[in-house]
Amino acid sequence: MNWKAKIVLYKKVPRIAIYFEKNATLIARIKSFEDARWSASNKYWHLPDTEANRLHFKLPLAHTLVPTEEGIASIETFKKYLLSKRYSPKTIATYSDALKSFLTFYNTKIIKDITNEDVIIFNNDFILKNKFSSSYQNQIVNAIKLYFKIVKDTAIEIDKIHRPKREKVLPNVLSKEEIKLIINSPTNLKHKTMLSLIYSCGLRCGELLALQPHHIDSKRNIVLLKNSKGKKDRIVPLSPKILELLRDYYKVYKPKIYLFEGLNAGQPYDARSLQQVLKQALQKTGIKKPVTLHWLRHSYATHLLESGTDLRYIQELLGHNSSKTTEIYTHVSTKSIQQIKSPFDDL
Repeated sequence: MNWKAKIVLYKKVPRIAIYFEKNATLIARIKSFEDARWSASNKYWHLPDTEANRLHFKLPLAHTLVPTEEGIASIETFKKYLLSKRYSPKTIATYSDALKSFLTFYNTKIIKDITNEDVIIFNNDFILKNKFSSSYQNQIVNAIKLYFKIVKDTAIEIDKIHRPKREKVLPNVLSKEEIKLIINSPTNLKHKTMLSLIYSCGLRCGELLALQPHHIDSKRNIVLLKNSKGKKDRIVPLSPKILELLRDYYKVYKPKIYLFEGLNAGQPYDARSLQQVLKQALQKTGIKKPVTLHWLRHSYATHLLESGTDLRYIQELLGHNSSKTTEIYTHVSTKSIQQIKSPFDDL
């Protein structure tokens, strides 16, 4: 088979990267693997770092790769618990993978004998040693805490499991001029409408793709977001300009179930295809920044703040549980900073 495979860190998480010349047959085969993704920036397909995938691509197996039988059974029990609590499929997958990483590290130990000291050792000898991010470490902590809450016979003291100190990373924000360039660059009406709606309503990618025509309330000028992150409904205001754009779009495409559908009628537009839409728009504009769809949401929040919108309203519009999450936009708003005069000007 004319491809090459190796273990890489993708967004600080171990994955199996697959390199090959562009070939429709090979692409179709890669897509058949669970959670196969294309990285446009790295120019490779990547898959979960599992024993089965390592075996398939003839990669060496790590001695800590597989949990014990007890560990495997525990992970399945944990998945069922999360499912019964109605966690989203994405959260279930994230927490299960995180717990697997922890239990595979201790595949020589009975679970009831795992202690808080073992968690510290894991953080040092696995997380820090492999230079994984604090957000990945936090996912592990969330999984461990949640898992050991449902385990009766344990040496772990849940309240004493410490979290990593959060990295203070500021959100990436584009200027209004850059936003205008991006949303006006697509010649395709559907592409233009999708990018415009994400920015104008501060939507997450998944929220946009889950929209159905009846979620657009033209009488009240609002968009209803159903079952968003955290299983919460919320409403956001609908710009009259966006409403006009949506009407033009609807006349042309006549979506059946989802507001934005892909090649197959009744199926939502593909998230990876939407990322490609943004990439093509950036190429046309000449903007060299590594812009993602989430930058449009960050820009929406920051521009609202700069125009004088109260932070509490922005919190509601974005669907944040905590005001602390929304407060980060005060650190990237340039309205007040631009009014500060540099002492250099007085020299």
